[in-house]
Amino acid sequence: MNICAQIGDDKVELSVKSWIEKVIVELNFCPFAKKEMERNTVRFAIFPATQVNDALSHLLEELALLEQLQDIQTTLLIFPQGFADFDDFLDMLEMANTLIGQGGYGGVYQLASFHPDYCFDGEEQNDPANYTNRSPYPILHILRESSIEAVLKRYPDPESIPENNITKARELGSSFIKALMK
Repeated sequence: MNICAQIGDDKVELSVKSWIEKVIVELNFCPFAKKEMERNTVRFAIFPATQVNDALSHLLEELALLEQLQDIQTTLLIFPQGFADFDDFLDMLEMANTLIGQGGYGGVYQLASFHPDYCFDGEEQNDPANYTNRSPYPILHILRESSIEAVLKRYPDPESIPENNITKARELGSSFIKALMK
């Protein structure tokens, strides 16, 4: 596992960090992101993978690394050169979720997903709600389930987060959020 070679793209990392700060944290789409960004417990793993098997191999490497680095709470597995097609990305996501379950990581880690063309099932492509999961690049977000459980115990009404985000995105509108992402 060559971790150093996988993290080199400063432009990609800066773009993703800017998105997190301006969209995810400032709009409070994830009420837990700010703390982890401030604590520097978010890992940005940038991989040039364009093929599903390579992406899944990188996912397994990252899971193994997270097992070793308990101070890292979450990893953003970023694919700046691959999975531009949202349907292809969703296919890879489905395989990644299966791999987590079959690889003995079920109940330990879970994935969230972000994509430049994210579109919730049954929603129109131009619905501002999609911006709650739109990102500069295709991203698999690896989350420790134990961290999620601990945070959710302290957060009032966590079930309302997705609906609150959708409402806020629709109130702000696509143009406003697009401008933040630039």
